[in-house]
Amino acid sequence: CGRGPGGCRGGRTDMALRGAASLAAGRQPRGPRREGTARWSSAAKASAVKINEKASREKILTLESMNPQVKAVEYAVRGPIVLKAGEIEKELRKGIKKPFTEVIKANIGDAHAMGQRPITFLRQVVALCTYPNLLDSPSFPEDAKKRARRILQGCGGNSLGSYTASQGINCIREDVASYIERRDGGVPADPDNIYLTTGASDGISAILKILISGGGKSRTGVMIPIPQYPLYSAAISELDAIQVNYYLDEENCWALNVNELRRALNEAKAYCNPKVLCIINPGNPTGQVQNRKCIEDVIHFAWEEKLFLLADEVYQDNVYSEGCQFHSFKKILYEMGPEYYNNVELASFHSTSKGYMGECGYRGGYMEVINLHPEIKGQLVKLLSVRLCPPVSGQAAMDIVVNPPVPGEESYAQFIKEKESVLNNLAKKAKLTEDMFNKIPGVHCNPLQGAMYAFPRIFIPSKAIEEAKAHKMAPDMFYCMKLLEETGICVVPGSGFGQREGTYHFRMTILPPVEKLKILLEKVKDFHIKFLEKYA
Repeated sequence: CGRGPGGCRGGRTDMALRGAASLAAGRQPRGPRREGTARWSSAAKASAVKINEKASREKILTLESMNPQVKAVEYAVRGPIVLKAGEIEKELRKGIKKPFTEVIKANIGDAHAMGQRPITFLRQVVALCTYPNLLDSPSFPEDAKKRARRILQGCGGNSLGSYTASQGINCIREDVASYIERRDGGVPADPDNIYLTTGASDGISAILKILISGGGKSRTGVMIPIPQYPLYSAAISELDAIQVNYYLDEENCWALNVNELRRALNEAKAYCNPKVLCIINPGNPTGQVQNRKCIEDVIHFAWEEKLFLLADEVYQDNVYSEGCQFHSFKKILYEMGPEYYNNVELASFHSTSKGYMGECGYRGGYMEVINLHPEIKGQLVKLLSVRLCPPVSGQAAMDIVVNPPVPGEESYAQFIKEKESVLNNLAKKAKLTEDMFNKIPGVHCNPLQGAMYAFPRIFIPSKAIEEAKAHKMAPDMFYCMKLLEETGICVVPGSGFGQREGTYHFRMTILPPVEKLKILLEKVKDFHIKFLEKYA
């Protein structure tokens, strides 16, 4: 410790602490001077008592005292089965023998983790933005440099390391608006209605946060599809809102039926104030692509019942089945005429994480919000400003999704080749997965029209259901845990997404390379047949 006034007090404290440690170990402390031992020993004892008091003091934050809304949150995609998969991976690394040599994590739509190669042009632009000295390198194409310079000019100090406006970099929001106009055949888009977000999830959570209010029977109800992506149920739990389930029609390719929406809405009015309707198109985990007539019916229903529409469209590039086409809610809303277009409040979401890009780690995304009350727009910007701004590298990545190379630019040929390769590969794997599942006794899989998952229905014998109950597990959780322990394949039980009573499913991504996917599907087939034999 330093010398001077009070400079040696720290030394005395250190001695006292060392003395306390000695006492705790059953030893008498040795003081620097014999005559001061008794006094020093007394101080040490007092310190030891204080230390023991601290050790036994109850924690302020416990499961009983924590925020109950956070405790209620569940997120199946990274739930117990994924934790178990992590434990098994550690055991394999330690050399513990298993009936398999690796864990295949088919639980999450993480394209690059499954071996998908990044899109060259996107990575080039982000690299140039991250390290601007590369702008002088002949190794990078001019069209990539042009985009990087434009993005950097929109950043404070021409650096990706600076904060941006809470709504996002202005030139990128302009590019998003231009992209929406091209996608929707000229339907106007205003950059002021664009908000760059930390993946689509950030935007969805922000909109829900600002929508939810009231108490008791006037508490906001949020209508979500079942099966659903667990972000929605998790956000609803965290915000202490009311979840209102409407069921997709599994017998009709997971179609959305307006009569089912009306049933769910009317029943919910008895215990909450339903004012939000969430749509996932293409569907996650179900993979259906909604047709134009269905979207028109949903928009009319929202207009008639005065519901705020949330359109989760992050899989808009992932459409595989012949006869299926992605239609944005914004485009159909516009084409239905001014009575709808000027009144229905709609928030639409997109992301860098899915599509052909698969750039999950950049956490890039945007939302477009139309027909928002001017005063609420200010409140939304205020709410977003609390998190300062979305990751700037993610904003740059989002810019390349909405502003890719065009014909005549030097990177166009390679970009289109890579994009089409990814999407054609996914289409091939979607058909392969559907066909192989439907050859397994006791398994049925609807056509994978879009997105990047299969959600097959599985038959679970009553004997297995009873054993699952004995283990205090949902039957499909029991099934998926057995699948993991016997094959190393990690999938997510359907109960984590919601399903009709008495039906069982699991969600599996189709992202692994074709040859690995074939092996995975064969292993599932062998496991399922043995499972049926064991529990028949």
